[in-house]
Amino acid sequence: MSYTTLVSADILAENLNNPDWRVFDCRFSLIDVTAGHKAYRQGHIPGARYADLNLDLSAPVQSYTGRHPLPDFRVLGKKLGDWGVNNRSQIVVYDDAGGAFSGRMWWLLRTMGHTHVAVLDGGFGHWKNQGLPVTTTLPQITASQFRVYLDNQQWLNANEVTDGLATRKITLIDARTPERFHGQQEPIDPVAGHVPKALNRPLQTNLNKSGLFLPADQLRQQFSKLLAPYPAEQVAHMCGSGVTACHNLLAMEIAGLSGSKLYAGSWSEWITNRNSPVATD
Repeated sequence: MSYTTLVSADILAENLNNPDWRVFDCRFSLIDVTAGHKAYRQGHIPGARYADLNLDLSAPVQSYTGRHPLPDFRVLGKKLGDWGVNNRSQIVVYDDAGGAFSGRMWWLLRTMGHTHVAVLDGGFGHWKNQGLPVTTTLPQITASQFRVYLDNQQWLNANEVTDGLATRKITLIDARTPERFHGQQEPIDPVAGHVPKALNRPLQTNLNKSGLFLPADQLRQQFSKLLAPYPAEQVAHMCGSGVTACHNLLAMEIAGLSGSKLYAGSWSEWITNRNSPVATD
């Protein structure tokens, strides 16, 4: 069986020794960019490799990009092979932030043509709370080959977002907190606010009080109400830098609302153009 959106802690535990499964720890902190790797070294799911948001899942920042530009997909494909991933591997990704960072790797892999990838529901915290094994031992890795089948229609740039909103061909969903969306506080980027006409759905809305994703039917009901009359194929997701936006995209896939896209540069790219309009309503 292939897992393409979520996988439970119990299912992953049953497959820790499955030679076709690969696990990736995506823990990260925007405040301390070394914290995720430190946490990995202090304890991780057995067999997990560490994928760094800045170093592995993003390209270097340029003056015209957001804070986490899309990586060079050829380079990432080579890294995946070096990590022992092939095109038949079942990949599981996790973090300790409700899927806020692991969702980025989930989306990248799907964009590279690899659909056998799932986010660990509840992440590392739920895994530990279930009493499942944690280790400090680094995995023994045998390199493999991973072929990239890139679908460059899965993301939009700023011009496409501008045109899509102007012609009402897309609706834009922003995953940031309401405080950041409305410009009440901005702890990361130099300009506060949001793209005019964007809708706000904070990623935390997709989770229950235990940090697990809401049931598919509940997510479908919520998103269908928010997006009406737009179909999933006309939805674009954004956040601060194209990372946590993937959480809403994942939630829509769980809900059976497939086909939405990522505004990859997101807010931090939008504001690099001084002529880009900003709203705070």
